[in-house]
Amino acid sequence: MNPKKCCQEIYFLLFILLISHFASGQTVVADSTGNVIVGDVTVEGNHRTRTGIIMREMAIHRGDTLTAESLKEKLEIDRRKVVNTNLFVTVELLTKPNPDSVHTDILIAVKERWYFIMLPVFQLADRNFNEWWYERKRDLSRTTYGVYLSYGNVTGRADKLRFLAEFGFIPKFELAYTLPYIDKAQKTGITVGTSYSINKNTAFRTWRDKLQYLSSEEINRERFFTYVSLTRRNKYYTFHSLDLRWSYLTISDTVAALNPNYLLNGDKRQRYFQLTYTYSYDKRDNAQYALQGQTAGLQISKTGLLASDDVNTLYLYGSYRKFIPLGKKWFFNTNLRGRISFPKRQPYTQTVGLGYRNDLVRGYELYVIDGQDYALIKNELKYRLFSIQKHFSFIPVRQFNTIPLAAYINTFADAGYVKNSYPEFSNTRLGNSTLYGAGAGLDVVTFYNIVARFNITLNGLGERRFFFNLSREF
Repeated sequence: MNPKKCCQEIYFLLFILLISHFASGQTVVADSTGNVIVGDVTVEGNHRTRTGIIMREMAIHRGDTLTAESLKEKLEIDRRKVVNTNLFVTVELLTKPNPDSVHTDILIAVKERWYFIMLPVFQLADRNFNEWWYERKRDLSRTTYGVYLSYGNVTGRADKLRFLAEFGFIPKFELAYTLPYIDKAQKTGITVGTSYSINKNTAFRTWRDKLQYLSSEEINRERFFTYVSLTRRNKYYTFHSLDLRWSYLTISDTVAALNPNYLLNGDKRQRYFQLTYTYSYDKRDNAQYALQGQTAGLQISKTGLLASDDVNTLYLYGSYRKFIPLGKKWFFNTNLRGRISFPKRQPYTQTVGLGYRNDLVRGYELYVIDGQDYALIKNELKYRLFSIQKHFSFIPVRQFNTIPLAAYINTFADAGYVKNSYPEFSNTRLGNSTLYGAGAGLDVVTFYNIVARFNITLNGLGERRFFFNLSREF
């Protein structure tokens, strides 16, 4: 045998093996018709998370027959669903030939998050950073401090235990435990929790679309509530929840005198049961910062279930959001939401309009527009500057050594309307009129669901301002 030829054959075989090794992560086996038959579906990297929690998100199963292109699309959809469990830093779905040379195996490779989070709390007591910066003159006494504990994936079943202890401007204590699946079918979940807070400095009314505060050394507001919430997830993207809670609220004589409508009729105590049903549909590519997909929601809530309850209101809330990729780096999203409530004569604490959380027309961050009903539309066009993911091997903790970072520039235009049936109670200027806001900004997205937003806005009053917002979903 020719030694030279023998060496060439060995080198060629080694080359083929090397190529096969590197390509094995994304190789499929097709039959004579070009279809792919799915073989074993396995999980790797889930040191704490139970395999069933991950497999719950997979629509692809052993024995499925698909075209190569269809398999690729479905794998990406399933990967996004696993990402949206918020249990992992990275998720990859890889394919490789089964040893039987007939099936194509699928490997779900995950890198778990750091599940136990203990953070010092130092945050603003106002609605948002911008109100504190502009309206409260950066008063550091209007801060809360304490500790936040979040123990996620306690038993490996995507459950979570949360504890919050805050002191300072608004002392507050919260405890909650969530178990997303309590049945073998992995469709029904439960959350139980309780909260207690006290206020010495209290927003006792809204006047000319700004919150007015009462400052005192005495306790002016005390609130306690406890709740149990059942959730149902029959399919991958639809969610139902039923929340039952009991609330107890008391206010001081001063608050009741300054605003007799705070609890209505000058009352100083409010006790009630509340039952809320929520339906939501969530099919986004990424729940942290979506670029594709859609969400929809409907909520019906009855406050006051017993004749002895101090409140009797009903509200309906609906929302729809659509995310549309326009090209390689361009994205658009639109958001519609609205709320109606009955009866129109309501306690101040139950009268909710625009100005809280994300229910606002951008440009009006410094305003609170009270009302019984409202409608809101928000539109956004954005361009991705970059999206990278860096691995730092010198960081020994695997949950922190992979850092994603993305940045988007955006333009937006919003409009809203608040119907206030009793404008004399707040002397509103912005209620019962259409609100417009527009602007441009920069969004920075990084790991552990942190999103920083920097916006320059112009509202219908002709006010130009720079606004900053930092949000995080635990």
